[in-house]
Amino acid sequence: MYRSLVSLVFLSVFLLQSVTAHGSPRSKTARNIIFMVSDGMGLANVTAARTFKNGPDGEPLSFENLRHIGYQRTHSANSMITDSAAAASAWSCGEKFSNGEICFHSDGRPHKQSILERAKKKGKSTGLVATSTITNATPAAFGAHVPSRRCEQEVARQYLMVTRVDLLLGGGAERFDSYNEDRCGTKGNFLPMAREKGYAIVHGKSDLFTKVSGGARRVLGLFSPAWMKPHHLRAPDTDEPTLAEMTTVALQVLEKDRDGFFLMVEGSQVDMANHANDMPYQIGEVLAFDAAVSVVRKWIAADPGRRRSSLLIVVADHDTGGFAVKGPKGSLPARGESVEGAWTGKDHTGVDTIIWSDGPGSENLAKSLDNTDLYDIILKVMK
Repeated sequence: MYRSLVSLVFLSVFLLQSVTAHGSPRSKTARNIIFMVSDGMGLANVTAARTFKNGPDGEPLSFENLRHIGYQRTHSANSMITDSAAAASAWSCGEKFSNGEICFHSDGRPHKQSILERAKKKGKSTGLVATSTITNATPAAFGAHVPSRRCEQEVARQYLMVTRVDLLLGGGAERFDSYNEDRCGTKGNFLPMAREKGYAIVHGKSDLFTKVSGGARRVLGLFSPAWMKPHHLRAPDTDEPTLAEMTTVALQVLEKDRDGFFLMVEGSQVDMANHANDMPYQIGEVLAFDAAVSVVRKWIAADPGRRRSSLLIVVADHDTGGFAVKGPKGSLPARGESVEGAWTGKDHTGVDTIIWSDGPGSENLAKSLDNTDLYDIILKVMK
């Protein structure tokens, strides 16, 4: 009788621990992997954005509500201070790279397949979304292998011809139609090639919504010649989609795959705002990124199957600028007012960055990690 009672207690505890906050049993595998990057975002950036939006005692930002919190070391293979290329390559390919390298060792050593390529092998759809050029360092690390982040035309070619990423949304139209060679010697107009491969090519928000509503399964969205417009400078009638709108579309396209998907979403310009030591720019980009996270969290919450089998990771590749909150002293800012802030400089720093996560395997991210560790943690749960 006693043993039966003890067994019942242990069973009850196990069942309680295996249920998510939404009441759905946890899965040990993830059908969908959603990897969201706020480039250059330090913890003080989060404090400043949350305070501006909700006040000092207000609600957390959306990504702050994720179940697990950990942190990662960010150094590259050759520098205590990483760049975005080496940092994203560490996630994507699970090993250290030198600054500037995109999942490629310039000394000739072999590299691993990227997380996106591994997802493709499992039959999953794949997508990359960014507010920089879509061929910039962070997205490039997931969809290409090149010796230099300056090989953006070669990255574009590999997206379409080698890795065949299903959905690409961001800036950088010039990288897909250029007659000037990049660092790898690649040039040309890749848009006819994209059409031949079945991509719906769009250049504005209204066209994007129309093509996706019409059932497009492969989409190349190029919404500016280079980087997209900073969020705080956009006119209300702009035809450039926000990061949240691009994320919404990405989920609509990729969720059609019965095998699930891998999606990387980057809020690229927190980094640029910190390089510029620009507070309105920084706050606007953090909040625009958080709005995209909110889209993903609502999408996951809307379906029990998604809640069981979707891994969401939110992380910054590195800190930029060494931003700190230094005031106001003796008073509290109201909602809509900025904190008093200062930067230690205009370059990247070497501090650790926070990892927020939820879903299958996310408990393994709730500790001190190296950025290369995320690769194996994701692969372990990828169904």
